[in-house]
Amino acid sequence: MKTRIITAIIGLLIFLPFVLYGEWPFVIFIYLIGTIGLFEMLKMKRIPIVSFPSIVGVLLLWTFLFNNYYFELNQYIPLSKSEILYALIFILLAYTVLVKNRFSFDDVSFVLLSSLYVGIGFGYLILTREAGLEYILFALLIIWLTDTGAYFAGRAFGKHKLWPIISPKKTIEGFFGGVIGAIIVAVILQVIFNYHEHMLLVVFVSIVASVLAQVGDLIQSAFKRIYDIKDTGHILPGHGGILDRFDSLIFMVPFLHFIQFIQL
Repeated sequence: MKTRIITAIIGLLIFLPFVLYGEWPFVIFIYLIGTIGLFEMLKMKRIPIVSFPSIVGVLLLWTFLFNNYYFELNQYIPLSKSEILYALIFILLAYTVLVKNRFSFDDVSFVLLSSLYVGIGFGYLILTREAGLEYILFALLIIWLTDTGAYFAGRAFGKHKLWPIISPKKTIEGFFGGVIGAIIVAVILQVIFNYHEHMLLVVFVSIVASVLAQVGDLIQSAFKRIYDIKDTGHILPGHGGILDRFDSLIFMVPFLHFIQFIQL
């Protein structure tokens, strides 16, 4: 527990300045941690980080992360974002032939889906910061209070397992504790920032966001079960890897954009 707390404090001291300042430093920081997250996914599949598929995977990730809000891509490359994605996928497929299926179609699918999974989530995080500091605070605090509420409710009242095959320690009581934590912080933020004229709508969004955040955590737990690993990485002592900490966020944040709660 002591190691987790120290790591969390150090992590916040590093992460929050980028969040508060925004702009290009935040974008570069997200590209960096997104790339580490992709490497963690590839490591699950035992795809070497220093390899041709890994390099193409990073290019796929950066293409998913790329946002034309900053500048037009065709100023630098005479291809659309979709055309670049298609080209990279075709290159991976051709690679399977060159190596005589030692890198298979299944591996191509894993690299592509991993890049999509990490890239879409972190890409929407960049857009969330562009929408305004109040929105990224909403997303981050919903996740953090969901985690906190789930932890303390689970410790105090947890008796009924939520999904023991995937995550043995999570309980139904913890799940609802997380939702309550999200509601509390959403009400406070609504009073401060007035996201919408109707408080009940903000509360409803916070409930769905909290549920999705916990689903995102379960999804990452399922990945780890499939590939028989405890943590996605060791970059954050006591917490695991980047995906262990950002799994809720990259699954939940796109939802806030899909329902137009966050708009540029």
